[in-house]
Amino acid sequence: MAGIKGDAARPVELKAGAIGFVDALVIGLNSTSPAYSLAAAIGPVVALVGVYAPGVMVASFVPMLLIASAFYHLNRADQDCGTTFSWVTRAMGPWTGWLGGWAITMTGVLVVGSLADVAVTFGLLTFGLDGWAEHEVVRQTLTVLVILLMTALCVIGTELSARVQNVLILAQVACLLAFAVVALYRVHAGTGTLDSVRPSAEWLNPFGSGGALLTAALLLGVFIYWGWESAVNLTEEVTDSATAPGRAAVWSTVILLVTYVSVAFAVVAYAGTAFLAENAGEEEFVFALLAGEAMGGWDWVVLLAVSTSALASTQTTIIPASRTALSMARRRALPASFARIHPRYRTPDVSTWWVAAIAIGWYLVVKQISENALFDSLTALSLLIAFYYALTGVACAVYHRRRLTVSVRNLVLIGLGPVVGAALLAWLLVESVVDMADPANSYSGVSWFGLGPPLVIGIGIAVTGVVLMVWWRFVSPAFWSERPGVADAEPVRREEP
Repeated sequence: MAGIKGDAARPVELKAGAIGFVDALVIGLNSTSPAYSLAAAIGPVVALVGVYAPGVMVASFVPMLLIASAFYHLNRADQDCGTTFSWVTRAMGPWTGWLGGWAITMTGVLVVGSLADVAVTFGLLTFGLDGWAEHEVVRQTLTVLVILLMTALCVIGTELSARVQNVLILAQVACLLAFAVVALYRVHAGTGTLDSVRPSAEWLNPFGSGGALLTAALLLGVFIYWGWESAVNLTEEVTDSATAPGRAAVWSTVILLVTYVSVAFAVVAYAGTAFLAENAGEEEFVFALLAGEAMGGWDWVVLLAVSTSALASTQTTIIPASRTALSMARRRALPASFARIHPRYRTPDVSTWWVAAIAIGWYLVVKQISENALFDSLTALSLLIAFYYALTGVACAVYHRRRLTVSVRNLVLIGLGPVVGAALLAWLLVESVVDMADPANSYSGVSWFGLGPPLVIGIGIAVTGVVLMVWWRFVSPAFWSERPGVADAEPVRREEP
């Protein structure tokens, strides 16, 4: 699809075939920030469900796989870098589609600053610069520089971004595996320094701890899988764009499942539930504590894993937000300037820099309020994630509604599966709202307008989105004349047995 005209008065488009399936897979994996996400979630999850933490990782995987199936089948019919925005607009109309696009864009704004902050902090700790890591001005300055650097890499080219991501994923996975192997070996040899527990297959049972605790743990579990759809946002730049991005998304969730369950087994077995529960409030720093216990002088390996994980995700998280903004602008759902594509690099430079600028502003403002306020803004992410994932699942069934009865395969994979995934996420969304309404459940522990800060942030983002949508409807009404309709049903027909 054409972007803004270049210097030679020719339409400038995203660079088709810039990366392949493996590159898209790596970007999808890195967008979830596996090491950082697992480090941040493992302590709180264990505090809730004990040794059944690996089971929670499995249960959280189910709705993710079902929604990944929706992304796959929607992308086969409509290869648009706006993904949820484009598909929901076609299936359910412009108002719902605009809100889906807004949710995706805002997730990037909320999380990029935090990811860069973690990358800087753990990078400094890796090299023994603890004093710098504790110095707010130094850390915030370096965080802003990291965001600017990662944004520049995104603008310079998708191929360069993919090469950087390939290096970062190798470093991250190697470090995680080294930690898991050492931890499990020491458990087996009886040389652990903590209250180690022998691993058991029973740990894979997510229902072992009870319903209420499981619900709270699942809210955390879904968050750590979020991000794999970045591969699909690159659909217009991937070779074999009709199938490769969707396959990358599905395989990303599967690889994440194996990674999370394996490392969760190692962490719980080595540290024991008491240690993890006591240090649940340390968030991602629990890996720093465990690294020193399990690996002695080699603790930098785990610190490096978390740093590279957050660094990679800082870059890849910008992709969905910038590509969604580009897609919205092309359809005149946002100002035309967001649709500009750099004539040399063939990437959406304006939307990419705008995402970075807003993310930096959000990070610096929230940081001035308090460290806990930043964590509260991350908690609000679960509302946006559940919303646009659930929306995509429903859109898949609606979009392909005329094809669902053609075969059992279509009914299950294109209809029932995505709808069940959407229902599970809608249920988690409601549970999140109920949980966040209580100020005591927030990091800050204070009341904003009688509610918890994360819920107020989530409501504020939703209201802002609605106001901007209504305002833009009157400024530029063209987009709102679009009517639901399938872009191309032929890919679905080819899949039928």
